[in-house]
Amino acid sequence: MTGTLTPPSGPAPTSTVPSGTPTAVERVAASRIRRGRRRRLVIALLATLVVVLLAVTLMVGRTFYAPADVVGVILGQDVPGASFTVGRLRLPRAVLAALAGICFGLGGVTFQTMLRNPLASPDIIGISSGASAAAAFAIVLLGLGGAQVSVFAVAAGLGVAVLIYVLSYRGGVAGTRLILIGIGVAAMLDSVTSYVLSKAPQWELQEAMRWLTGSLNGAAWDDVVPVVIALAVLGPALVGQARNLAGLQLGDDAASALGVRVERTRIVLVVAAVGLIAFATAATGPIAFVAFLAGPIAARITGPHGSPLVPAALVGALLVLVADLAGQFAFGTRYPVGVVTGALGAPYLIYLIIRTNRTGGSL
Repeated sequence: MTGTLTPPSGPAPTSTVPSGTPTAVERVAASRIRRGRRRRLVIALLATLVVVLLAVTLMVGRTFYAPADVVGVILGQDVPGASFTVGRLRLPRAVLAALAGICFGLGGVTFQTMLRNPLASPDIIGISSGASAAAAFAIVLLGLGGAQVSVFAVAAGLGVAVLIYVLSYRGGVAGTRLILIGIGVAAMLDSVTSYVLSKAPQWELQEAMRWLTGSLNGAAWDDVVPVVIALAVLGPALVGQARNLAGLQLGDDAASALGVRVERTRIVLVVAAVGLIAFATAATGPIAFVAFLAGPIAARITGPHGSPLVPAALVGALLVLVADLAGQFAFGTRYPVGVVTGALGAPYLIYLIIRTNRTGGSL
């Protein structure tokens, strides 16, 4: 004889979660929505600040021009005085400053994210040093100028990146190994630059030093066009790899498990980032520490979630624009933009090294 199961007597069990209390899934979803809203708000504010600084750069100088005059020049109208000062002098300088900052920001944060180390910036690992050494060689020993110097700088930046990548490759690329090799290569290239400058006649020395300092003086539309082309081609390539870049941040094994083709992705990222850095450096010279600072600043204000590429690009543009304005008008004399960014970046580099040493971390 078989018995039948009967439900226990008494009231039915009730849920222990009070009515109206969000579940864990709902809390996670709400947190993601809040982070997304904050990120969009920060990006919108950064973009607004870039536009405002561009406008200020066009209006302010030895002669102040009203916004209506600036808009008229941009629209192609003939405004006495402003057409030359704004259209020929200030506008290409401001546009080049913003574009170079975007390139430095994108290139720097790509290396820092890919190698999972804030010290992995083109300023630190030798790419900028390679472009600088080639430019000094072209100016001093070959007597070249303009676009020819830019070609040398771009080629050298790419060549140094390939050299560092090959030297640091040993069954894969470890971030610490690449950084240390890059620092060594940078030291050698800096010594080459110093040797070339020691042999330079006075005129070539002045020209080389102006370029090596990182300067927007004399910016023209001919300098802007190559940077625009590089950004139009390589910028989307970097942004399109944002998901794979986030995977590489977890480490090669985790990235492979997530379906990322590690070596192929890394090569695309390196080529695109180095190309942006090289073209920007060829146009403005090595503006110190913008690539180094843009990523960490963007991460602080947007939070750790989401791709850092667009925020870092906007922060890079802001850094160059602010530094250029400060170099022109904040002191008793005018300084190149690279002097101002160097003064900002050097203390942060020292702080970062000290903090890493105290926490027992590695490069």
